[in-house]
Amino acid sequence: MRRWLALLVAATTSLVLIALLVPMALLIRAVAENGAMSRATAAAESVAVSPDPALAAQQASGPVTVFLPGGQTVGVPARRSDAVRLAATGRSVTAEVEGGREVLMSAQSPQGTAVVRVFVSEAELTRGVGAAWLALLLLGLALVVLGIVLADRLALAVTRPVDGLAKVSHRLAGGDLAARAEPGGPPEVRSVALALNHLAGRIGDLLAAERESAADLSHRLRTPLTGLRLDAESLRDPEEAARLGARVDDLERAVSAVITEARRRTAERGACDATEVVRDRIRFWSVLAEDQGRQVEVALPDGPLPVRVSAADLAACVDALLGNVFAHTPEGVAMSVRLASHPDGALLTVADSGPGFDPSLLDRGTSGAGSTGLGLDIARRTAESTGGRLSVAAPPGGGARVDVVLTAP
Repeated sequence: MRRWLALLVAATTSLVLIALLVPMALLIRAVAENGAMSRATAAAESVAVSPDPALAAQQASGPVTVFLPGGQTVGVPARRSDAVRLAATGRSVTAEVEGGREVLMSAQSPQGTAVVRVFVSEAELTRGVGAAWLALLLLGLALVVLGIVLADRLALAVTRPVDGLAKVSHRLAGGDLAARAEPGGPPEVRSVALALNHLAGRIGDLLAAERESAADLSHRLRTPLTGLRLDAESLRDPEEAARLGARVDDLERAVSAVITEARRRTAERGACDATEVVRDRIRFWSVLAEDQGRQVEVALPDGPLPVRVSAADLAACVDALLGNVFAHTPEGVAMSVRLASHPDGALLTVADSGPGFDPSLLDRGTSGAGSTGLGLDIARRTAESTGGRLSVAAPPGGGARVDVVLTAP
């Protein structure tokens, strides 16, 4: 855009300057010619009005010639042309000759009618014209360059805010909803920047509302599904228990897929205090643990432990891991939740003394939507969204342990 504006201004300025400077150059040349001719006419008149034109021609400075009636010539030698013979009839004549012009004027001498000739050379006719034209050319070039520089500054004042708007839009498209444009430039560009900022804020509000809905859905459905699974497993008829358990698995996979998809669409950068979030979710699940007679060992830091994930995402991650324990271990099995500092940020560990992860359990939880059905997919995505990782291990004493590394903001 800057280049196009510079070319436009250069073309426009050049046309304007041509329209002004060409007539001015022609006028300068006409003025120079008129001045030279006026001086020649004055010189011819001064000789013509003298009592003795021949004597005056000899005393005059410059190319002055007097043609006497008898055919004699006084002054600078010159050819007696037709224009001279015409001037001898009493007329004043200006004629083009080789190398310039001649001004002819009749005069009365003691011998009769004489003709006074003053020659004006081409150099005299164009004296000072070349320098004036060069000055006009330099002035025109300077004005064109100045116009291009001013156009470039003006274009920069417009393109710089527009480039900023483009960068902010790309950041918003990449998921950085905190990106905001700096209003600047012309009023129209500032208006666009303000509108883009308003749009980004509105998108953030809508995504936050959807995120809250997804988190609320997770919190509301995890506990009823766990209770339903426990009821199915407590049935005396093995076939009925297996059938209901399969239905519960299908429902849990569907719910996990819905929650995961909602979290994927509303994923955004954030930060929270992991200690506070984990403590709150343990308090939520402790009621169910008490009903089932589970011993829960909790180890949390004394102070805040910031991580690069929103509180809603971390809460969904903790709910998924604790829900696994309740769903896939018998009642009364002890569990532990530990949160500790890590070189990358924080380490969340959820362990239990149940049967552990076996291949059939993991295969059963696999779904076409990419979710494990055991909550591990939610926890893994949460860890990877911060740049961290998730690992599953089997402790030597039995059971299962899930380690989630979350990076610091």
